[in-house]
Amino acid sequence: MNPKLPISLTTMMSSSSSAPDQGDAFWDGLPNTNIVPGGEAKKTSAASPPLKKTTAPQAKDYVEGVLEGKRAMLARAITLIESTAPKQAALAQEVLTKLLPHAGKARRIGISGVPGVGKSTFIEALGLELCRRGKKLAVLAVDPSSTRTRGSVLGDKTRMELLSREANAFIRPSPSGGVLGGVAQRTRESILLCEAAGFDVVLVETVGTGQSETAVRSMVDFFLLMLLPGGGDELQGIKKGVVELADAILINKAEEPHRMRALETQTHYAAALRYLRPDNPDWKPEIALCSALANEGITEFLDLLDRFYETLAPEGRLAKMRAEQKRQWLHELLRHELVDRFYRDPAKQELLTACEADIAADQSTVREALSRLLTSSPNPPNQSPKPAREDEHQT
Repeated sequence: MNPKLPISLTTMMSSSSSAPDQGDAFWDGLPNTNIVPGGEAKKTSAASPPLKKTTAPQAKDYVEGVLEGKRAMLARAITLIESTAPKQAALAQEVLTKLLPHAGKARRIGISGVPGVGKSTFIEALGLELCRRGKKLAVLAVDPSSTRTRGSVLGDKTRMELLSREANAFIRPSPSGGVLGGVAQRTRESILLCEAAGFDVVLVETVGTGQSETAVRSMVDFFLLMLLPGGGDELQGIKKGVVELADAILINKAEEPHRMRALETQTHYAAALRYLRPDNPDWKPEIALCSALANEGITEFLDLLDRFYETLAPEGRLAKMRAEQKRQWLHELLRHELVDRFYRDPAKQELLTACEADIAADQSTVREALSRLLTSSPNPPNQSPKPAREDEHQT
């Protein structure tokens, strides 16, 4: 063994003597090192060959990739529209505009329920059955974001291991980003991209935090609420909120030994729905039992879904509902943009700081401060402007 060689190089040379000749590629893994005759390893000043620079996809690349059904490009397109970088906004809108004529043909289904109800297990069982029937399924799963770090686990794909292997299935977890309502800020745009990619069914799985998850209702055709056996009595079911927005209620985990409790829960909610006005006047909500773990009740739910679309498809009812959802979306984006522009305005920020100081010193009420912010008045309503100093009038 050559004592002049570093131990790592000596070991590699001795081990490579019995291996097939690897040519110059073997030494390419040792940057800035040159083996000279005599066995000495010398450092060279020659720089490594520069890496090939890959160009970022253009709008045409995104559009063509999505329309061809390439899942990798679909994932990159969703990442693009989810980006908060201002320089990406124009490109994202160009991609959406070009893909918009190809969207709108899929069934949009929202699924909500408390944590632990089995949403992911149900979606996997439902997705596998749809794939078996030759349908293409996209799952947009929303994970809660930390209020402190803004991070998310994004573990839904790992909970749908079998479905993630299907060629006709696409699973995209996204962080909620602190958006209320159980969905992500760009979920609507993601639905359009999945539809343009040719998926027949788009499932939106909400965060699962309770009865405040109503935002998903305004972006899907069919809203499914999943409950646990014994999850509430008739009085609990009457509570306004997510229950009255559901097109169907599914009692999951209805296998033994929970069967009797599931039947009781079904009876309680059936009685409660009699006191609630359905969100869709053309459809009467149904309550059913299922066991996603035992793969029971899946085909019955798909039959229910077919009845829903057969009811709403005639006379353009579904188209009218989607048109109303777009109107609501416009108003929602308008409110968001107005707030965003307010906080980006340096003059408004300076005035906001002054208003906060006046409120803390009890020199202004909160509503008076709000009025000043909206009218951009620098002084409280009952406070006169400070007189100018004499030297300010001198020329």
